[in-house]
Amino acid sequence: MQPLTPRQADILGRARQVGRVEVEGLSLQFDVTPQTIRKDLNELCERRLLQRIHGGAIYPSGASNYAYDSRRMLAAEEKRRIGIRAASLIPDNVSIMLNIGTTTEQVARALRLREGIMAITNNINVAHILREAPSGEVVIAGGLVRKSDGGIVGEATVDFIRQFKVDYAVIGASAIDLDGTILDYDYREVRVAREIVRHARQTILVADAMKFERNAPVRIAHLSDIDVLVTDQAPPEPIAEICREAQVRIEVAGVDTVEDTGEAA
Repeated sequence: MQPLTPRQADILGRARQVGRVEVEGLSLQFDVTPQTIRKDLNELCERRLLQRIHGGAIYPSGASNYAYDSRRMLAAEEKRRIGIRAASLIPDNVSIMLNIGTTTEQVARALRLREGIMAITNNINVAHILREAPSGEVVIAGGLVRKSDGGIVGEATVDFIRQFKVDYAVIGASAIDLDGTILDYDYREVRVAREIVRHARQTILVADAMKFERNAPVRIAHLSDIDVLVTDQAPPEPIAEICREAQVRIEVAGVDTVEDTGEAA
């Protein structure tokens, strides 16, 4: 699948901010024909990034997640930077669990050159990435393989995760509510993510800024249950306040300062 054009990315960003975009307004904004805008909107809707309405498109929300390939396209550079920053927090010669998600895959990419990492995952893509590492081990969970994204879920997966107690967990999520609730779409996936958090000495949540604007129906955990939030922008103040009160460190990828309890490191 081809990456989004700069104009399509701008259209998607505008839709995310205001909820709705219209053909005529976008045509004037970008100084292109309405036909060109309709083509852009149709492609964004085919990727399930927007939903078509008469005269334009809306930004989707609700109980369904984006298609896996589309999620990879969303905030791709931000996820790459988040992956690098999160991996920088993890030393050599430790055990780690990573759950399903396009951002956790970026963490895996950044960990490939580390020494002595034992990685446990229910994500086939993460296992494939880390098997190329020159040292360390990859352990993959058993269970039902979800065709849409290579995630492994189900009761057998939960039982498998319960066997371990690791140094670090890296989890992704689909949304973070302003009350600090960490959310996802598939209750089967969420059950595994909960066990990963329970069986780690330190938990790192990786989430791009779009996750502060989205909704999802199933609760994974609360921000107070994690140790570090790695993101690409300073989070909204209600979330930042929750992190300060719970002593959750905020790391902003691409920024030299680290927010801990409201002070730069």
